[in-house]
Amino acid sequence: MMRWPSLLLSAATFWSVVNAGIDPWQSPEYKYIFQYPLPIPPVLPPSTTYTNTSTGKTIDFYEINIQAFDKQTYPNLGLTSYVGYNGMAPGPTLKMTKGREAVVRFVNSYSRPSSIHLHGSYSRTPFDGWAEDVTNPGQYKDYYYPNAQPVRTLWYHDHAIGITAVNAYFGQAGFYILEDQAVSEKLKLPTGDYDIPLMLASKQFLPSGKLLSPENERVSLYGDVNTVNGQPWPYLNVENRKYKFRLLDASISRTYSLYLVADSAPNTKIPFTVVGADAGYLDHPVVTSTLDIAMAERYEIVIDFDKYKNQNLTLMNARDFQTNPDYPATDRVLRFVVGDKVSSSEGNGAIAGHLGDLAIPPSRTTIDQEFTFERTNGQWLINGIGFEDIKNRVIAYPPQGKVQRWRLINKSGGWSHPIHIHLIDFQVVKRSGSGRSGVMPYEAAALKDVVYLGTNEEVEVIANFAPWSGVYMFHCHNLVHEDHDMMAAFNVSQVDLSTFGYPEKISFNDPMAPLFRAKSFSGTDLNQVRDVLLPYFQNIDAYPDADSVLKALDDYYKNPPSTSKTTTSSSATSVVTVPTSSTLITSTTKKSTTTTSSAATSTTCNSGGKGKSTC
Repeated sequence: MMRWPSLLLSAATFWSVVNAGIDPWQSPEYKYIFQYPLPIPPVLPPSTTYTNTSTGKTIDFYEINIQAFDKQTYPNLGLTSYVGYNGMAPGPTLKMTKGREAVVRFVNSYSRPSSIHLHGSYSRTPFDGWAEDVTNPGQYKDYYYPNAQPVRTLWYHDHAIGITAVNAYFGQAGFYILEDQAVSEKLKLPTGDYDIPLMLASKQFLPSGKLLSPENERVSLYGDVNTVNGQPWPYLNVENRKYKFRLLDASISRTYSLYLVADSAPNTKIPFTVVGADAGYLDHPVVTSTLDIAMAERYEIVIDFDKYKNQNLTLMNARDFQTNPDYPATDRVLRFVVGDKVSSSEGNGAIAGHLGDLAIPPSRTTIDQEFTFERTNGQWLINGIGFEDIKNRVIAYPPQGKVQRWRLINKSGGWSHPIHIHLIDFQVVKRSGSGRSGVMPYEAAALKDVVYLGTNEEVEVIANFAPWSGVYMFHCHNLVHEDHDMMAAFNVSQVDLSTFGYPEKISFNDPMAPLFRAKSFSGTDLNQVRDVLLPYFQNIDAYPDADSVLKALDDYYKNPPSTSKTTTSSSATSVVTVPTSSTLITSTTKKSTTTTSSAATSTTCNSGGKGKSTC
């Protein structure tokens, strides 16, 4: 039950900041803070499953409908119109088992195009959610996912060209959780009812209770209403024990600097433990009292409520953080109401000192690419290029299986940019130029796919561009910036591995490959799906064992064949001819098998114009 004295913290917090640069409400004032429970998105079961009797490989099939719906957000106002997955926002949670592939069919029953990106997955390009690979109203597309990476918190969301901000803001986002029972049993962290996804998203509402659309926004829509799993300022009843929370910032423009306090001591930050990030478990747990999380970043944290029986704790958001405007209640996020009984002690022990064996890329000091994220003549661009510049938007050509170091630059004190690079997990190795203290400890212990590029910052990341080749996007995850037009592409130049046991039956380099485009929807025959569609996907060999592919790439660069084939991709994406050729954690157990031998590089590939490589 909610304890009403907790409202004293809200009132005290409000009056303490009235004269501290707090902007007035933009939405109708929300008068029900911490009075409604936290909703938990339901887990969607597969519709059917196919198991190959010869190989034992299993593939599950799911179907999700993109549709409009209304629900009550403000108790005292009209209904709010959303567009979500299966009539809910966030969409249903997809819980996947590592080693079991999946096909997820998205059916567009709405009036706008959609494209689905599984954020955090190394999906092949036709299934990665290329912005122009849209599913129009009345169509469906089958997305084929490997579910083979280290366990992690992923999320699926819209990525349609020019309208990603609108589609995601109105509800097209959901959790996709990759699990492994063996890992869970080894680490013994909280699971089941004690493992809770929290999707943070800041919104702005109209006097009617409808959402203000970001459609005409060109700078940012920060929002003044913090929602968690779709509910403004909810509360959650918890037992006095450890919980794991999977945090995701699904806002289109707002970043958070989170901390935890008890009502009894609102000026004292309570430490918690970061155990996971974008690419899964950290190398080791990191205890912190503050966590910065930008759009699309995920962090997994463990909070121990044992010392706070019959108290309220509040997840707070720091004022005056980076470029985010402050409103009367944006300093509060979620209330925990702690009980005094524990139902289960499973997953309630000490946190292991070592969590995950990270595939840390080999050290590299050379800067291979430098990208400046800036606003020019009202457009958000990368090195002066936007995604609409079709002929020039492919601006990097890393060879498949090669390690590169990228420098990301933000010269502005007025904007910040969370940068997402598709396909890869990278290591954040350097941050400079801002008031923040370099690479945060929880970043240094992790692999990431989004890095927060704050005001006047430079950040450097290292990644192995593998295991697949093809054309992928990278962009700012402030979705207003992405739509207008801070997104470009990189072409992972394909290496011919046919002599190393990996001939490619079908090319997956082109994200607009006609074979995998959306089709008209007339219904789903689950028998046909089980007996025809799923065996077909298994047989195209889109996802050979990634570790073996990495080993083959390593062998290729050590002993390149005397002759190689050249693969050409051509599509509306202007894909060029590709060649066939804090304290940071260093890997001690599972380092990438690829090398950065300059000899191998010079033997197989030579530098061409605009960073292209030819063999």
